[in-house]
Amino acid sequence: MNVHSRPTKPPLKILLCSPRGFCAGVVRAIDAVERALAKFGPPVYVRHEIVHNRYVVESLKAKGAIFVEELDEIPNTDAPVIFSAHGVAKEVSAAAAERGLLAIDATCPLVTKVHREAEIHWRRGRRVLLVGHSGHPEVVGTMGQLPEGAVVLVESVEDIDRLKFDDESNLAYVTQTTLSVDDSQGIVNALMRRFPKIIGPHKEDICYATTNRQAAVKEVAPYVDAVIVVGSPNSSNSQRLREVAERAGAPAQLVQGRKEIDWEIFGSISSLGITAGASAPEVLVEEIMDAFAERYDIVVETISSADENVSFPLPKELRAIA
Repeated sequence: MNVHSRPTKPPLKILLCSPRGFCAGVVRAIDAVERALAKFGPPVYVRHEIVHNRYVVESLKAKGAIFVEELDEIPNTDAPVIFSAHGVAKEVSAAAAERGLLAIDATCPLVTKVHREAEIHWRRGRRVLLVGHSGHPEVVGTMGQLPEGAVVLVESVEDIDRLKFDDESNLAYVTQTTLSVDDSQGIVNALMRRFPKIIGPHKEDICYATTNRQAAVKEVAPYVDAVIVVGSPNSSNSQRLREVAERAGAPAQLVQGRKEIDWEIFGSISSLGITAGASAPEVLVEEIMDAFAERYDIVVETISSADENVSFPLPKELRAIA
């Protein structure tokens, strides 16, 4: 018998949330950049991070994508310019057209749906309220579909108390697609109490992927000592997953990769939930699981709350080579 045999690792049960990670809108946006690189060759310019994930952005940079925040950072060029999955204000599309740039719009179709709803309400003479987070690129893009001042941003129930309109019978609301289902429902309920005639979307604006990922976390959180959410701090849907886990009773940490794991939090746990935001690739989930496998004797079980089979066609400029 080997007296130097390694100490046994403590057991750890990992409950893997399903669905997790990439949604159809993110897959389409990343595919759009990769197809544009294949069709036109590098460089391909991308306005704003194509999706909120450092790993994805760095891997696309290595293939020849150049990320900018504004169009004026792009020289006069024949290279394509891709708009991110979050959507852009109309003035951005107009500025690209004015400069003769080859603009390819990778806005998620579910975000485009919100843009169209807002525009229809406005054309019908309604004041539009947008439930969302100030400064988030999706919110900036949605507000930018209509003239300055046409959209009122509502971030909290407290904001509703301060709202005053000359005609309270002619209001409509839309929501950011990546909100917490529970939070946004609370705000929507308060809006409807305050403005009983307000018109909402025909179909929920919060996207299927956000809803499904939050539902999976709610299912897993009561049965684990802690939860790891793989995602970027500037990713709205990833931050909401962390909040959902904590509300369901599990301490949660949002990490971009294994280097960010706070082992102090996870020292003496015997069960762990793992999920990933809609812009986080599965390779990062595997990296996190490997990190735990080095310290624990892990058993993995997948907990599935929904089957996803949604896909979106590529932007029309890229379909010929798909």
